[in-house]
Amino acid sequence: MTIAERLQEIHTRINAAADRVGRNPADVRLVAVSKTRPATDVSAAFRAGQRIFGENYVQELNEKVVRVAEPVEWHFIGHLQSNKVRQIAGKVALIHSVDRLSLAGEIDRQWGKLEKVCDVLVQVNIAGEATKSGTTGEGALRLVRDIARLPNLRVRGLMTMPPFFDDPEAARPYFRELKRLAGLIAGEDVPGVEMKELSMGMSGDFEAAIQEGATLVRVGTAIFGERM
Repeated sequence: MTIAERLQEIHTRINAAADRVGRNPADVRLVAVSKTRPATDVSAAFRAGQRIFGENYVQELNEKVVRVAEPVEWHFIGHLQSNKVRQIAGKVALIHSVDRLSLAGEIDRQWGKLEKVCDVLVQVNIAGEATKSGTTGEGALRLVRDIARLPNLRVRGLMTMPPFFDDPEAARPYFRELKRLAGLIAGEDVPGVEMKELSMGMSGDFEAAIQEGATLVRVGTAIFGERM
């Protein structure tokens, strides 16, 4: 299958998953995870109608920003080191993976130099896995409150990565918990904070994530094929 054909299939599945729970499919945006893929694949996906692309690594993102001529919207979705924030400042529309105040402070500083505001999601490690980044469920509200005080950041929602399961249904409780947590934080009415976005769900489980409230699904392999 071509990238265009795979994209069409993913959108069909997104629409069906949303329809099953009475959601508007237009409320779910697809982030095409283009890590390890060449710039030509990004261009091919753009020609097929895809607009948002997610990258995990700073160096790879910067290479593609130069090589991809099309006006794509870049999201940074991987673990971000504070000392590399400067390299992506002003280049991404959304950072999905803010998991600590020190990182938020550096994003604030670098975007402030550009006199711009960076939209961010707070990454929550719902399962408490030692191998994954993210604040705790208990610490999420505190981190959101602290980030809200930074003038060049805007919290737009939450992100999570559940444990890997062969059965996508097993990930559902983690998606449901992120949705519950977002509702709790929204109820606190923290100034300048929105819980508009829930970034959750990947190639193997995005349909379950949509049914539990995802607004951004991060799909790579199902679009581009196995990693190179």
